[in-house]
Amino acid sequence: MVCNLRIEQSTWFKWGCVVSVIIGIVLLTGAYDSESISTGIFGIAAGLGAGLSYALFIFGFKNASAIGSPQTVLTVAFFAFCLILVWITDLGEALSVLTSPDVWWFLLLGAVGAGVSFIIYVIGVSRTAPTTASMVAMVEPVTASLFGVMLLGDQLGIVQILGMVIILVTITVLSFKQAG
Repeated sequence: MVCNLRIEQSTWFKWGCVVSVIIGIVLLTGAYDSESISTGIFGIAAGLGAGLSYALFIFGFKNASAIGSPQTVLTVAFFAFCLILVWITDLGEALSVLTSPDVWWFLLLGAVGAGVSFIIYVIGVSRTAPTTASMVAMVEPVTASLFGVMLLGDQLGIVQILGMVIILVTITVLSFKQAG
């Protein structure tokens, strides 16, 4: 199976890594147990749509960055996203943030949570193949689970820990294989 999307070649190894990470995420989130899923079919569809959108963004960003600067590409993408959101946003609710006593928390969250992390993201994506970048992004559920354990006192079962191990081992193997 070889497919060239003008960015990198598709291989059985990479598809195996994708499947392995998906298995790890299913185990970590408990999605294998239909009784424990509280989101319903809409939540599952939204999650799959988010993943597909993220993959599309990574590949699109790589292609667009070859034509123009990453900063320009991201600025255009950001403004296009803002134009789409303006039609579905409750503007009164959004503007109420400006008079909120928590406005500084919003600014801090925006600067650190989006600004700094996006600068690091741009640097990382410009030096990483799309497959590796999207796989490394799958560490997010692992870090979220670990924050839940450390900060909120959540407990993980053996199946969830196994899922985390599968994700981390797969990403590590893929990273070493891509580097070598």
